[in-house]
Amino acid sequence: MNFDQAKEEFIQAWGTLGTSWGINKTMAQIFALLLITPDKLSVEDIMKELSISRGNASMNLRALMDWNLIEKTSKKGERKEFFHSDSDVWELCRKVAEERKNREIKPIMRVLQHVSQLDNTQSSEAREFRRVTKELTEVVKTVDQALTHFIQSDRSWVSKTILSIVKKKK
Repeated sequence: MNFDQAKEEFIQAWGTLGTSWGINKTMAQIFALLLITPDKLSVEDIMKELSISRGNASMNLRALMDWNLIEKTSKKGERKEFFHSDSDVWELCRKVAEERKNREIKPIMRVLQHVSQLDNTQSSEAREFRRVTKELTEVVKTVDQALTHFIQSDRSWVSKTILSIVKKKK
């Protein structure tokens, strides 16, 4: 397989994977392109490489900047804006984990805390509701703690922890 084929396959696969994470395919493809490209790319470069419109490129570049996954820069003597991604994959994973925590874990924790203030109704439905929301709260707190450890840890700690978990499973 030559480089162009490998690059195309990677970008397409990343786009498909992105949809399962809840982001749109084009956003994931732009991120993949910037992740594997050593040079900073202009909107025009991205449009050409992925065969997408300017509006689609601009909207998704803004979203990637909102996630803190890419940065916008300029080059001396150029009017164009250029975009690039950090090439440290571990750091990018920490950024994604932090954003997902802020966008998903924190809001559901607020909801679970709010609905846990259910009055003392003793119906079987209310008891079941309290049981389920209590268990969900425990799960979400555990995920929150795990994400916090991952976000604040260095690469070697994460690798050692994952390997120890895998070894215990065998």
